[in-house]
Amino acid sequence: MVLDEGITLLLVGFFVTGVGELLVLKAAHSWQIYAHANERSSHEHPTPSIGGLAFVLPVLVLLGYLAAVGYGNLLGLACGCALVAAVSLWDDLAELSPKVRLPIHLVSVALALLSLSPLQGEPLSWWWLLLFGLAMAWHLNLFNFMDGIDGYAGSQCLLFALGSLLITSGGAGWSGAVLHLLVGSSIGFLVYNWPPARIFMGDVGSSFLGLLIGVLVAQMALTGVLPLIASLILLAGFWFDASYTLCVRILTRQRFTQAHRSHLYQRLTDQHSHRWVTLSFWAFGVFWLLPLAWLSKERPDYAGLLLTFALIPLLYACWRTRAGQLQPELGHDEQR
Repeated sequence: MVLDEGITLLLVGFFVTGVGELLVLKAAHSWQIYAHANERSSHEHPTPSIGGLAFVLPVLVLLGYLAAVGYGNLLGLACGCALVAAVSLWDDLAELSPKVRLPIHLVSVALALLSLSPLQGEPLSWWWLLLFGLAMAWHLNLFNFMDGIDGYAGSQCLLFALGSLLITSGGAGWSGAVLHLLVGSSIGFLVYNWPPARIFMGDVGSSFLGLLIGVLVAQMALTGVLPLIASLILLAGFWFDASYTLCVRILTRQRFTQAHRSHLYQRLTDQHSHRWVTLSFWAFGVFWLLPLAWLSKERPDYAGLLLTFALIPLLYACWRTRAGQLQPELGHDEQR
């Protein structure tokens, strides 16, 4: 991607999202659209929600424009992202049953898969589609699980987008354009979501980002822009925490589908402030994960070993904080 175009998209993302957040914030107050504390919350007071709309809309406009001018087969991705955003917004406004959300999530993933194009331009085999589909469905949901404290999900999006651009020297194709816009939009959103947050992104933002980032990871891996392991390292703070916690809850025979507050980041928030945890996440991402992701691209023969190095601190932190396990004071209320 041309540098000037990338900078323009970054600036557009920042200003459009920043202005959009002002409008969404005003609307949320007027219409009483608040996120109230529940079993998995780390906040105590009702806070305006659906802030994700401010970055969802410009990204959808960009995807629609790129699809219209033939910049890749992006109609499926645009439709899939729009669909998951719509059902997630509905869920933010009036809680939906998982029986309603899950089928729509799967349809959204299926539509998004249509946009994947390997380097050779040949269609993906059915088992690759199945593998990517399952991974995207999981990533869509885990991003929602991990959006629980101020500045956290926005920071993961920014770290991934900015890290990908730095490692790939600006990205390539439509994925590079979307990454530039995401950098600007993430910064614009974090202005309002940085602890103490004035607004939350809501499911409309977190589910949308979960699907979009999953597609970006797959597309960059298939086209050779950014190896899969490099993306996994950049996103390790989210997918490892969510996956480790889920596995522990299943193995300890808890109701793993029930809302909870036992993720690593939630355990850390019980001991420290939102700002401390988010800043620690930034430090870990910038000084540990980003260099390892860069090395995994430069030295692909050692990529597996570098991924292991990336996960060791997370594994230790999860074990140390008893992530996924019942707190002693809770007894067995959450167990089967």
